[in-house]
Amino acid sequence: MIAYVGIDAHTTNYTLATRMEGSKEAVNVNTYSPLISNIVKYCKAIRKEYGKDTEIILGYEAGSLGFQLRRDLEKNDLKCLILAPTSIPGTELNRRKKKKDDKRDASGITKALLNDDYSEVYMPDEEDEAVRDYIRMREDHRKQLRVIKQQICALTNRHGFKFTEGKKYWTQKHLKWLKALPVEGLLKETFDSYLLSYETVSERIAQMDKKIEEIAEQDKYREGVHKLICLKGVKTLTALAVIAEIGDFTRFVKAKNFAAFLGLVSGELSSSDKQNRLGITKQGNRFIRKLLVECSQSFSRATQGKSALLKKRQEGNTAEVIAYADKANERLRKRYLTLVLRNKKPHNKAVTAVARELACFIWGMMTGNIHTVLA
Repeated sequence: MIAYVGIDAHTTNYTLATRMEGSKEAVNVNTYSPLISNIVKYCKAIRKEYGKDTEIILGYEAGSLGFQLRRDLEKNDLKCLILAPTSIPGTELNRRKKKKDDKRDASGITKALLNDDYSEVYMPDEEDEAVRDYIRMREDHRKQLRVIKQQICALTNRHGFKFTEGKKYWTQKHLKWLKALPVEGLLKETFDSYLLSYETVSERIAQMDKKIEEIAEQDKYREGVHKLICLKGVKTLTALAVIAEIGDFTRFVKAKNFAAFLGLVSGELSSSDKQNRLGITKQGNRFIRKLLVECSQSFSRATQGKSALLKKRQEGNTAEVIAYADKANERLRKRYLTLVLRNKKPHNKAVTAVARELACFIWGMMTGNIHTVLA
């Protein structure tokens, strides 16, 4: 006999529900304090009630608790799955009915487990998770730097200062101009404080970029990173982020499955003979999708041939890998030009379409399907 236990996990409490194999309703729906020992006791009580040989399968939605809850449960010899929230029919139905609470969600998870109606979230090892969190911390600092830049520009505009010594901001000339502004007293102290914040965060990002370069040269990541940076627009940061976030690329049967996982495929809302194509689904890993779209911006400026920097990045790879990357780079460049010049597509749509194909080429590179011709 199999007992399916759904956990609606929060930092403040755990709500557990059980659905036995063949049953129609969830039972033993209770809320406990957020301790692993409470889940272990709950499972022991199930075995006591239904028999010592009862197999228990636990599941919870991916969320703020990450992967640690599963690791803790597995240390107690309990099988646990992490479910993608959007793939659980029960919880989505509760949202539409506007009758959503912890007990309903826990029951919905048990139903999804029983019917095998869910998508399991891939769990990285602890090293990959640490690398992923470090790269995401770098992204948080980049957002912080962008806010500081906006605040400095707003301050200069409010006080009538306009930079006319160049066309680009945040160059050495622009920073020199900011430091030389004719301000005094409290206003000067405000400017100096903003500039100190800018320099501090910029230096911290530079240190993190250096650390990311060191991580990328570790044995676990070196080969994959060196392959991916053969593609235009893909630098060490993006390559390492993709490898750490995705982990096992072979879990995607085809390239289109990988693109769908990243939410880079178009949605559809069709009925009868009427077809209605929507924008991209935006499901799956939002961070990697954002990075690939940023990489695809480079193909709007790409020219035929290879730059000296790209040739240097491709050094040390096999001839097959370099040929595959060159084919991808040329195809994606032509793809963007075709969409914009011939099909008159907006820049953003063209870049997103290129990002989808870039994801397919990345899948081919990381799974060894470098002879696959994309349709």
